[in-house]
Amino acid sequence: MEAEKPIVIFDGHCNFCNASVNFILERDHQQAFLFTPNQGDTGKQLLAGHTTPAGTETLYLWENGRLYERSTAVLRIARRLGFPWKLLYGFILIPPFIRDGVYNFIARNRYRWFGRREHCRLPSPAEQARFI
Repeated sequence: MEAEKPIVIFDGHCNFCNASVNFILERDHQQAFLFTPNQGDTGKQLLAGHTTPAGTETLYLWENGRLYERSTAVLRIARRLGFPWKLLYGFILIPPFIRDGVYNFIARNRYRWFGRREHCRLPSPAEQARFI
């Protein structure tokens, strides 16, 4: 699947992940990103055929026909959010096994720390065009 805009694929049941989507929406003044939960048809289609996905524990970014995951996805998103958030992209210089170690620790504990929803988030009417 090709998209003109990068697609953020997130865990729709995770409160922390939904708060992260809200964070991106509030700072994405260029409306550069589209969003889809990994539990939905679009998310499943984008992840199908990839051997690396770690299931719902990972945030993914589908960009230019390529799938990014974990800390790399987060940093690639941050660099498009403008100042000061784009400065976080400098952390891309840290080896992925270190970055992803921190990411994985947060991912493993996200439900315990932030809770879980029974259903995926429903976008507001203003956000509807950004969700696929």
